[in-house]
Amino acid sequence: MYVKGSHLYEGKAKRVFRVLSASGQPFHDLLWLEFKDDLTAFNAEKRGNFEGKGRTNLRITELIFQNLKNQNVATHWVEKISEQDLIVKKLTMIPLEVVIRNILAGSTAKKFKLEEGTPLEKPLFELFYKDDALGDPFINDDQALMLKAVSDFTTIELLRQKAMHVNQVLKAMFEKVGVHLVDFKIEFGLSPNGEICLGDEISPDSCRLWDIKTGEKLDKDRFRRDLGLVQESYEDILARLQKQQGSMTC
Repeated sequence: MYVKGSHLYEGKAKRVFRVLSASGQPFHDLLWLEFKDDLTAFNAEKRGNFEGKGRTNLRITELIFQNLKNQNVATHWVEKISEQDLIVKKLTMIPLEVVIRNILAGSTAKKFKLEEGTPLEKPLFELFYKDDALGDPFINDDQALMLKAVSDFTTIELLRQKAMHVNQVLKAMFEKVGVHLVDFKIEFGLSPNGEICLGDEISPDSCRLWDIKTGEKLDKDRFRRDLGLVQESYEDILARLQKQQGSMTC
């Protein structure tokens, strides 16, 4: 049995706590994540929320991480405690956001003056340095080494391979429910034995998801761009994934 310990820190979408045993002894290798109902965009310059967002994102993340585990992707997932609470392995996080793009959208399409929705011949792998004060800037491999975000080029190549594997799994998963996986960002960390594990969450907060038939956006861009129906879109993604899971278990 796990008990929520003292508060450690708070991010944009989650609160992090220590984990205790029933007798009050700390688990030094675990963390308690509480998913919040908050929405943020543009490095938290824009803020909002909707009731149940934390529950929805955690359930989506659970379904995705279960699928990734079945495809031999190592993650920090340990156990879901409640609708908004999750126990995870404590990782030494690599201070990089890894982004995979399958279709051009958002800032990348704008930067190269290409039409949003342009399919890419092969997935695009990008790195962003995690630093809120700097606005999480885009960096190349040499800059990642200069900043000591990673120790060598081998680690970068491992991140690329793992992210591409995640992309293959997620693309197939979302295509089955009628959704294009346009792009997504993920984070990795090192376990105590040095294994690179997927951390954080995967949800409409961190993915661009477009309906295959209509092109309708079903992700945080609805909040970023004031498109409305934010809660309904997140819940639509969850309903599709749950229906697919149900059909697989019948």
